[in-house]
Amino acid sequence: MTQNVRITTLVENTTSRPGLLAEHGLAFWIECGRRRILFDTGQSGILVRNAKALGVDLAETDAIVLSHGHYDHTGGLSAVLDIATKATVYLHPAAIEPKFSRKGLKCRPIGMPEHATEAIRSREVIQTEKPTQIFQGVTVTGQIPHINNFEDVGGVFFLDESCQKPDDLWDDQALFFESPKGLVVVFGCAHAGVVNTLHRIADLSGRQHFYAVMGGMHLFNASTERIERTINAFRQYDVQKIGPAHCTGVNAIARFWNVFPNRSFVCSVGVQVSAWKQTSRLGLN
Repeated sequence: MTQNVRITTLVENTTSRPGLLAEHGLAFWIECGRRRILFDTGQSGILVRNAKALGVDLAETDAIVLSHGHYDHTGGLSAVLDIATKATVYLHPAAIEPKFSRKGLKCRPIGMPEHATEAIRSREVIQTEKPTQIFQGVTVTGQIPHINNFEDVGGVFFLDESCQKPDDLWDDQALFFESPKGLVVVFGCAHAGVVNTLHRIADLSGRQHFYAVMGGMHLFNASTERIERTINAFRQYDVQKIGPAHCTGVNAIARFWNVFPNRSFVCSVGVQVSAWKQTSRLGLN
């Protein structure tokens, strides 16, 4: 069992206090015992600035895990790799493929920036198409089966600049790890669907109860039915702590807080959560 688990939000759409910067993106600093994991990198170099302000030494990074290949989760990668010289990068092979989004008649690139793909060419990269153990007790899901019929990828995404070939975002993956309180799940955007992801982790871990889930859940365009089914999944797995962030959306976040007022918490930049005891701004006790 992983001990001394602490998670610090380095990048998110909102910030918890003055002196820290917010942007549309996500990055979590995860301390598991003596191991240091950076989960996603936001969209720009503000990750580095926020890390310094929060006393996080990115040079100590052992592993960088990318949840998927969108710019708002990979844009800060090159800046981090300049500092995190010993870090191994974990990503699904499809994360480096070109990615586009369509709004109206216009298509725009939303994939990993060129400077990020260039930066990883000279680094050790481990592909995570299948479930992969990062460290003992810490696992990335790899590709998640899209099983149910009420979850989609949460937007209009494509693999080509003419926006003709749909992107099913098979590179979307989540991280899960042991804590003394139980299993903790960290999402990037959950493009595979929160429920699909939880079912996959239940299959991989053999667990039917999760202690905490946190991160982006891509429900800002979700139907009421999908949000309610997500809530039912939280009940099914008896989730004790719920930390929606980034792309979850106001409607879903409000509903989570309404249904689980004593279990929900914020993930703004600067917030620290602990899965074993109260030692920071916000404890998962």
